[in-house]
Order: sequence, then structure tokens, then C-alpha cells
Amino acid sequence: MKKLSLFKAVLLVLTLTSFIPKPATDSSNSWIRINLLGYQPSSSKVAIWASKTNQVPDKFELINQNGKVVYTSTNIKSFGAYGPFTATARLNFSDFKTPGKYFIRIAEIKSPEININDEVYRHTADFALRYMRQQRSGFNPYLRDSCHTHDGYVLYGAKAGIKDSTYMDASGGWHDASDYLQYSTTSANATYHLLMAYRDFPQAFGDEKQANGLEGKNGRADVLDEAKWGLDWLLKMHPKENIMFNQLADDRDHLSMRIPKEDSQYGKGFERPLYYIDGEPQQRGKFMNNTKGTSSTAAKFTSAFALGSKIFASADENYAQTLAKKAMSALAYANIKKGVTQTVSVKSPYIYAEDNWVDDMELAYASIPLVDSKSWKKNAKEALSYAKMEPITPWLTRDTANHYQYYPFVNIGHYELSKLNPLMRQQLTQYYKQGIEQVWDRAKKNAFYRGVPFIWCSNNLTVAFTQQCMWYKNLSGDKSFTELEQANFDWIFGCNPWGTSMVYGLPNGADTPTDPHSAFTHLKKYPIDGGLVDGPVYTNIYKNLIGIQLGEPDEYAEFQSDLAVYHDDYGDYSTNEPTMDGTASLIYLLAAYDSSVKTIPKEFQSLQGAIIRGKTTEKKIALVFTGDEFADGGESINKTLVNENVKASFFLTGRFYSKAKFASLIKTLKANGNYLGPHSNGHLLYNDWTKRDSLLVTELQFKSDLIANYSAMEKFGIKMGDAKYFLPPYEWYNQQIANWTSQMDKQLVNFTSGTRSNADYTYPEMGKAYRSSDEIYKSILDYDKSNPNGLNGFILLLHIGTDPRRTDKFYNRLPELIKQLKNAGYELVTINNLLKEEG
Repeated sequence: MKKLSLFKAVLLVLTLTSFIPKPATDSSNSWIRINLLGYQPSSSKVAIWASKTNQVPDKFELINQNGKVVYTSTNIKSFGAYGPFTATARLNFSDFKTPGKYFIRIAEIKSPEININDEVYRHTADFALRYMRQQRSGFNPYLRDSCHTHDGYVLYGAKAGIKDSTYMDASGGWHDASDYLQYSTTSANATYHLLMAYRDFPQAFGDEKQANGLEGKNGRADVLDEAKWGLDWLLKMHPKENIMFNQLADDRDHLSMRIPKEDSQYGKGFERPLYYIDGEPQQRGKFMNNTKGTSSTAAKFTSAFALGSKIFASADENYAQTLAKKAMSALAYANIKKGVTQTVSVKSPYIYAEDNWVDDMELAYASIPLVDSKSWKKNAKEALSYAKMEPITPWLTRDTANHYQYYPFVNIGHYELSKLNPLMRQQLTQYYKQGIEQVWDRAKKNAFYRGVPFIWCSNNLTVAFTQQCMWYKNLSGDKSFTELEQANFDWIFGCNPWGTSMVYGLPNGADTPTDPHSAFTHLKKYPIDGGLVDGPVYTNIYKNLIGIQLGEPDEYAEFQSDLAVYHDDYGDYSTNEPTMDGTASLIYLLAAYDSSVKTIPKEFQSLQGAIIRGKTTEKKIALVFTGDEFADGGESINKTLVNENVKASFFLTGRFYSKAKFASLIKTLKANGNYLGPHSNGHLLYNDWTKRDSLLVTELQFKSDLIANYSAMEKFGIKMGDAKYFLPPYEWYNQQIANWTSQMDKQLVNFTSGTRSNADYTYPEMGKAYRSSDEIYKSILDYDKSNPNGLNGFILLLHIGTDPRRTDKFYNRLPELIKQLKNAGYELVTINNLLKEEG
């Protein structure tokens, strides 16, 4: 919580205003703002011209590291005055896609270095995760010390029969905002974002830390270690069906700045107060807060527990079952008294004044099918009813709002429910669109495309709005707001009036926060890598906050205005304090951008987003075998490959990997240097056979199933990073499946059409579909003879086993086929070799 208890602040109802400074005539009073982190080649790429003169350029140049002009453009859109600037304009260079490092030049004005590369966001999610780890309470791995181990004593617990000051274990979790309060509402939302980030983009995360946060791999992605740290604390905050706590500690925390050892200012030694959720108003300084029910916090518990149960099911079944039970009891708690639960303060009237709760209930009901699949229709219907109650998150329609009044700042329920129930998707995506249009109506009037209000934690709102734009685009296919989405992402990393990144230490060597409102940096000079700071606020808010005093001269003085201010100064608690929950949201966003769809190289043939053939200029063929329930050809195929000194690729389902009778074969194939990959966990049919665009699975089902396939592979030492290529079950998919695969940093592949090799599973009872081994063999040789490029680059698909009703087993012809292909000059390689990947 912000350090408001030190001051008597006055929040004014604001309207969006602008200030035009006196025109400057010196051309040095002009700047070019960019995303300091960089741009992906295929992304929207826009820089901002910002000047205190009246000048607007008519062209700009892109200069490479050798000083050569590589691009010149007149794609400039002028917007006039904004904030401290007299003239502003958007410099669009989206059509320049060549990777490299450059700068924009306009006369003698130069931009900072521009990095264009597919890898610009690589590992940034893990970098931001450092801040979450540093915020741990209980054992803190950064300090290698423990803190707050005596928490806490219960208040307001009468409804549960708990006497005031009763001790209950609540140690753990995360400190909230570089202070040491801990809130269930922000912690549950942060936990959900971390779980969702891993579920949607697992390959964005590495494994460099143990579960306790210290150095050392533990076989689990670090983001899951962090999410479990959050889940474990939430379990303590909901220890029994009739007990749930909303808050640990209160604004008495703000009496001093200190490194988090053990606090003793709460009247009971080292114990801190633990506030029970009773659905009734509780303390807010000299007044009472506006708590009306139990729903908002309890519903957040529900969704976090449900998603956690789903994700940890394969790794820790007992833990997953515990979370599933807690999800159900938390939902019951949310329904005790419908309404919002607000936080508590003792000395000041300032709190997290959350005022909406139906969005939390929507997400809760959309999450319950993760732990109770039989009730998905009923729960989806319930979730939709709540969605209709608040189709647009209220802050999107406004120029101002109270602190955390509409939280979370993005309606995650719309996104999750759209994936759970495709029939509801159109309505829910329209809700997203309506909210985006409200912000766009403000944003389109200025060069920065800024439509997010400058209230406290404006950066959190900016990240949330970027998420909403991204989700809308992914769900609807409508790319109308792509440039708006990118502009908000760019804002966080320097394309703003101040020209600074709002994330501590990211990117390295650029202008990022160095003096945030944090005890770690202020007292000990400890870096708080990855922390997202609050961000600029309306100048009217800043001026009415008593007690702010900058410690050093303002390095951004010439960019402050009557519109908004931002300071990289410990003394400004309103703009430069990092937050745990905002950083967790940013981690999701960074993982998404890091995992965005990549372009398939032109030398490969593709269909619906899957690579279906390698280079036709190289005489290479990848023999590919798929398997689900049968493996009768396994030993014969392996023997042939060894005898012929050939390596092949095997795409096997999770069910195949999990069968004990196949384990020895799998180990042998792996030991012999063959490529082993996934083929889905349950051999799902993704889309309709006749209506290819008609999906039969949700995004959640698809990604959960594929993750389960990889989990089964890990038992054989095959990690997700070792198997980039994924061959879909039934060899049937569409572009959406390819996109989802790409989001997980995997590449969909499929067989090359033209031969009958993939029909080697058929048997006579199938009638006209049946193909004999002779017919299959002949089709392969005929294709080679009748096509100019022959079988060059072919992905030739066969099956590792077939139904017993097929007695004419094609794998018995494999030795003959391989010899024939070798004689024709072909090299038989694994799929990663065919597609020029290492491994």
C-alpha cells in the first residue's frame, strides 16, 4: 500500500487537461522517444517526435551502426501539443523489418539506440520475476534471512468464533509494494497472473532457482516456484471453510523505513494483525471502510486455487487436490454475502478502495470447471451472468478513479470464459472491444496514444489495458487496435514524455529507475531488478499530496507539465514506488510478447501455420513416426534404423509415454539418438473434419493437454526445451492451433502430402480408405520420379504401430525403403536437422 499514512493527502476529482508551454525556438529542444527495450521485426514500430519548438519534420532516417542510411520515410502523423511539448508526431517505421541496431535521425536530433530483433524480449519475464522473489516474506532469498515469522494475531474474527488476538500462522507470501503489508486481494491476483503466464507461455521461463529462491535448478520453472509461494500463503489465509483473512499488517507499517527483519510496532511483540473477512465495514482511520460482502477477495482465492490445482496436478497430485478443495470452499465463502471486501487502515483514511466484485465472481465461476469438469456448463452460464453485470471494467470509461477502485484493472474473466466456452466468445470479445474503444476515443487525440488516466498506479493500468488489447486481438482476430496495444507497451519502456523505462534495470544500460521509493534501494542501495514503478500521476494529484519532498534536483524537470509528472526520486511516493501485483501482471505481458508468433522461414513450405516441408533444394528426408495406442512395429523400426545408421523422429502421445510396456522402447529410441517429441496427451481431435476453422477444443484444453504431454516426456529426461516441434494428433489442425502452439514457443509440423505413407495404419475393414503396403511403397517412389524436386525436404510420416486388423505391416518394408532412398541420394535426418535447428 502506498505510504499515504505519513501524509494527509487530498484526492481531487479530476478532468483530463493539457498544458502548452511557451514555444521554444532552439532545435535542441526536441527529442525522439522510443521503446528502449526494442521492437520485434514484424511488430508495429512507432517513435514519437516531441519538441518545444513548433517544428514537425517532413521525413526521418534510420541509421545503422556503420552510419549508413538504411531507411527513409515520410510516414509522419502530426498531433500538436501534448504535456510539456508544443509539437508532437508519430514516426512510423513498421515496414522496416531488418534485424539490427539503429537510431533515428532528424537533422541533428538523434534517438537512443533502437534494437530490432525477434529476441528483444527474451528472458525479460524471468528478469521481472526477480522483483517478486525479492518481495518474499518469511524466508527472503535475496537477503538470505527470514522476516515476519511470528505472524499473526486475528482481528474481527467473532463470526468464526475466534477471539481477538488469537495467534494463527500467516507467515509467507509477498510484501505488497516495497513496504511490508500483505493483502490477499493483490496476492491472489498476482498468483493468478504467474500461473496464467506459465500456462499460456511456458517456454518464456527458465529454471535457475530452487523452491526457496536460492540458486540451483529444481526441475520446475522459476515462475511456478514463485506462484506456489503465493498459493502456499493463500492457503494459510484460508485455513478452514469458515475462516478467510483479507490482510496482514496495516498502515502502521509506514512509521519508518527499514529492511524487513521483524516488525514490532503493532502492540503484540513481533506479531502483526490478521484481518478476518466478515463482510462488514472495518476500520479506515477514524472512519470505517465500505466493505459490503465477502465476494471480491474470496472469489480471487477461488480462481487462483483452481488454476493452481490444474497446473500442479501432474507434478503433485496431493497438493493439487488440496487446492481443488480450497477452490470450492473459497467459492462458498464468496457467496456468504455478495459484495466487495475493502482493506483496513488504522492511522489514515487511505486504503485499497476496491469498489467492484462481479468481475471476480465471473473469473471464479469460469475457473471452477478446472477442478469440477462435470459442471462446466452450469458454471459457464453463471460466469456469463456476472459478465453481463459489468461488461466494461469501469475505469476504462473514465478520466480518473480512486486508488484501486476498479481492481483487477483488466477483466480476466472475459478472457478465461471465452476460452472455456467458444459459444460465448463473440459476446465477451465485444465487451473487450467496447472498453478498448472508450480508451481509444481519448488516445487517438495525442501522439503517444495515451488514453489511460494518470491516477496512482497508472503503469498498472497501462499493462492491464495492453493485456486487454492483446486478448481481444487473439480472441477475435481483429487487429484494429494493434498499434494502440503496442503504444501502451512502448510507453512502459520509454516511449513516453520522460523518455524513461518504468521497470527497474530493464533494459540494461538504458534510462530506468534508480532511486525508487523503496527501503531496499534507499537504505542499502540494493537493486530491485524488474520492479514496475507506479508511474506518472496527474499534476493536480501530485500538488495536493502533503509531505512529498524531492531529495535531489529533478532530472526530468523539462518534461513535467500541468498534465502529469513523474520523478525518479525516493521522495515522490506517488510515482516511483514499485508494486508486487503490477510486476506480476507485467511478467505475463513480457512472457506473451516473448512468445509471440514467429514467421516461418520462406525456404520451408507451410500450411495453416505448420511447417509441412523443409528445403526443396536439399536432398534430405525426415522419417517421422507417430504413436498413441499401438507400438507393435517399435522393435522392428529401431532395429532397421540401427542397421542402416539412420536417425528418425518419433512423435508420441502422453498416453504412449505413460504406458509401462512402452518404456523400454522409448529409452532405446532416445539412447540411439532419435528425436522424440509430443503428439498431444490424449490424442484429441482439435477441429472439425469438414469445417476446418471450427474448433472442438478451447485454448485452455489445448495448452493444458500439450503441457501434460511434455510432463509425461520429462520422465524420460526430455524437457520442454529439448523438443521444439509438435506434430498434431490425427495430423489435423488449423491456424488457431498453430498460433497457440507458437505462443508456447513451439513449432507445429505436419507431414508432406503427395504420397500414401500416412495411410499405413489402415486395414481392409475400412473399405476404400485401405491402402496396401505395395500401394504405399509405390506412391513414394512414384512421387520421387514424377516431381522436379522429388522428395527433397519431405516429412515422410509413418506409424510406430497399427491396429491388429492390419496384417500387411508397412514397417516390414522399411529396410527396403531406406535402401532405395539412400540409393537415390537422399540423406535421412531427424526433423530438427531437416529444419536446420540444433539438437
